[in-house]
Amino acid sequence: MKVLYFTLALLFANVAISQTHQITKHNGEQLDVNFIKNENGLIYYSLNGSSEEIKISKYAVSQITNKQTNQTQKISDKIMVDSKDDYKMVTVLPQEKTIGLKQVANFSGVSTRTKGEPPIANENQTAMRIKSKSASNGYPFVSIVQKADGKYEAVAYVY
Repeated sequence: MKVLYFTLALLFANVAISQTHQITKHNGEQLDVNFIKNENGLIYYSLNGSSEEIKISKYAVSQITNKQTNQTQKISDKIMVDSKDDYKMVTVLPQEKTIGLKQVANFSGVSTRTKGEPPIANENQTAMRIKSKSASNGYPFVSIVQKADGKYEAVAYVY
C-alpha cells in the first residue's frame, strides 16, 4: 500500500512540475513552458523546474496551446510588410515590449520640425518617416527613442 501511495505522489508531483503549455512563435519556434499570464502586451511564463518568470512580447507569439486540453489561444497575427506603401502596418513599440523580437537595423536622424506646428505634429511626421523607412526594408516593428537635441534613434525588429 505504501508503494501505491508513493507512486501516486510521484506521479502527481511530476504532473505538477511538467510543462503545461506550448508557445508557438511567429518564426516557427516552439517552446514547452508553464504559462503564467498575458498582461500589458507581454506573455509571462516559466521553464520546467524553474520558478523564474520569463517575459516575451505578444507580437513575437502566434499562439499558446494548453497541452492538457488541446485548446489553442491566438495571441497575435503575423505582420507582413512588403513595400514602402505598407508603412501603416509597421508597429511602433516601446523598448520593453520588443523582448523576443530580433533586432535587425538601427537608423537615426533629425526629427521633423515645421515652424508653427505643435510638437505632437512634429513627432507624428517623424514617426511616419521612420515607419516608411522601416516598411521599405521589410521590418514590421520599430522602436523610436527621441533625444533632447531634436534627433532620434530608431531600432527595427523582425520575427
